[in-house]
Amino acid sequence: MLDNNRVSSRAFGLPFSGVCVGVMGMKKLLILVSVLAALVVYGGERVYLLYDVESPQASYAAGKLGKALTGQGYELQTDPGGYDRMVSLAVHSKRYKPESFEVIPEGRVITVYGGDDRGMIYGALALAEVLENGAGLDGVEGWKEEAHLSFRGIKFNLPWEPYRQSSSLEQHFETVRDLAFWESFLDQMVENRFNAISLWNLHPYTFMFRPKHFPEACPWSDGELAEWQHFYREVFRMAKERGLDTYVVSWSIFVSREFAEAHGVGKQNFYPHYYVQGDPSELIRRYTRECVTQMLETYPDLDGIGLSHGEGMAGMTPLERQAWMDDVIVAGMLNANRRSRLIHRVPFSSGTSSDPGVGRDVEWVTRDAMERLGDSFEGPIWVEMKFNWSHAHSTPKLVKVHGGKLGDTYFNPKPGNYKVTWMARNEDFFALRWGVPDFIRSHIATNAAEDYVGGYFIGSDTYIPGKDYFTALEQPVNWTWAFERQWLFYKLWGRLMYDPETPDSVFQAGFVRRYGESARDLLQAYALASSTQLRIASLYESSWDFTLYSEGMLALQGEQTRYISVDRLINQPTMDPDYVSVSEYVDTTAKGGSFSAERVTPLMLADDLDRDNAEALRLVGSIDTSGNASLRYEVSDVMAWAQLGFHLADKLRGAVALERFRKTGEAADKAEAIACLEAALAHWDELIRITRPIYRDMPLTHYNHNSFDANPDNLFHWALIRDEVAEDVAIARKAVFEN
Repeated sequence: MLDNNRVSSRAFGLPFSGVCVGVMGMKKLLILVSVLAALVVYGGERVYLLYDVESPQASYAAGKLGKALTGQGYELQTDPGGYDRMVSLAVHSKRYKPESFEVIPEGRVITVYGGDDRGMIYGALALAEVLENGAGLDGVEGWKEEAHLSFRGIKFNLPWEPYRQSSSLEQHFETVRDLAFWESFLDQMVENRFNAISLWNLHPYTFMFRPKHFPEACPWSDGELAEWQHFYREVFRMAKERGLDTYVVSWSIFVSREFAEAHGVGKQNFYPHYYVQGDPSELIRRYTRECVTQMLETYPDLDGIGLSHGEGMAGMTPLERQAWMDDVIVAGMLNANRRSRLIHRVPFSSGTSSDPGVGRDVEWVTRDAMERLGDSFEGPIWVEMKFNWSHAHSTPKLVKVHGGKLGDTYFNPKPGNYKVTWMARNEDFFALRWGVPDFIRSHIATNAAEDYVGGYFIGSDTYIPGKDYFTALEQPVNWTWAFERQWLFYKLWGRLMYDPETPDSVFQAGFVRRYGESARDLLQAYALASSTQLRIASLYESSWDFTLYSEGMLALQGEQTRYISVDRLINQPTMDPDYVSVSEYVDTTAKGGSFSAERVTPLMLADDLDRDNAEALRLVGSIDTSGNASLRYEVSDVMAWAQLGFHLADKLRGAVALERFRKTGEAADKAEAIACLEAALAHWDELIRITRPIYRDMPLTHYNHNSFDANPDNLFHWALIRDEVAEDVAIARKAVFEN
């Protein structure tokens, strides 16, 4: 939950005092000015922006700051003489650390220094946020900020040749090809102080160029290829302009269908296959190696490449997989006519299959391979590890990575040329808005305190934040694309990775800017209500993508994704070792046992859910959403999370009573189980009542695993599984004493 006792001197939601930065000297004298203009409100004040117009990053920063100034009624002038106020944007790398900034007001002049271009942009955007929160330039006080984590990245799966074949992913094709989408997405990234965007798909190369020695691999006409190349160049250019690093990440031994058919190799190593045997033939090695080199030389604004030991490499041992990476991907990068950056994902398998598994031998092979690279790449190698597999939004304790429990091989002794970057995968909530700032603060404090940790990736495999396929209301809303609906999620992760001490007032101000003062309590309401999701994922042990979709109370059961029944909840182990499962609780208490104060029992969790969600509903109860569809969605999502929390609370009480009855035969326990599960169903009905008018039936990849034969479009809505929820009551009614 939020810490309401945090005290800060930050006015209007931004810091005017903060962590000191190191002292460093000026990069260059900045001259010239932007050509923006607007009406005068602040006493007719004219503002002169001083910045280097030859720098794309300075021009971007000045453009964003200029828009905020004109929005407040200042007039921006092109003439350096006769101004009322000046704002100077500059880089001062001798005084400041990379990515840091300082805002220095001195009379009529405000200077914004960055330790590098990225820091200068952050400083300009921070000053713009002060203005957008209602302050004038005369009220600005000085402050400094610097980056806490050096890697703050987003994982973005592209909808062409994505990881899996699914209508839920392919529906984004046109949206993600739209450069206006990327302009907006990259704007929010830099506004929230992310610094890296990684683009993922099975085989990216033939979308980006025609391979020099293998032209037959590319299926596009010259005109079509030119359109693809324009797209990628513009995305990389816009990212560079915003100070963002760019990476292309692929999965191992995959080729284009055209290449495979032309040469009779890699016969299943192309989309839509992904769990397939590796084909380490020399032709594929040469083709892939040359593609890596050509990609880096064709796109100078592309910063780096990510490699993966996983899918497409079945039948190969971990040592063979690493040798293939060294001979193909790494060699291709080093053959290029420039240096680049490397994301090195840790192996997912300790055997020859594509099944997950961890092992110390595999860890040492991987560590040795990375350390042998020395300083071959720019900056540290980013070693990506999945935090709690596909469900990082569970407990901040590291329980597992992909495949199982992680040893200390990568950390002990401390590495010299690489840093660990946690992959905070989200396969748990796509529709409902989410925001629990203290969870993220705790996550960073618990898992990123050591200097060998570089930061985080944030993103999903089975969800693309492109097309808005959720919104059912026809009234105007304040978003166009899906990621804009989850603005709080991105703002919390980005800003808190940059500075975990960022106070809640910063995020509260985001609600006030959008909806007015009455929405200030929405942050606290989200922190309470969307903690329901964290509690579900901490209570219910899960691993890969489909094993839990907590927003929908769905999980993989056998070969099908189904609603988590009361029986499943009783017997499922917990993700967080401090949580107590229903079966463990009933077995222990039946024998007269108890639990330590650190453990969270099912009944304690039920009480916590009721308390926090009742308070969340109280906080939003007085917010008037009439005439504002966007605000209605914000408030309704809090209400939806709350009803899901009440549902889980009564379900837990019913599960405990049901398990007791089966072991003791007490009729009162059976009656209690039925009553609690009926109450849980009533909360599900209220969840449906809230969401049915505002949410469409939504295609989800989670349903694409031999599930829902009657639902071929993979559609989800809470209403669609109501019959499965009601089955819990029938299970309780039919229960018998097991003796």
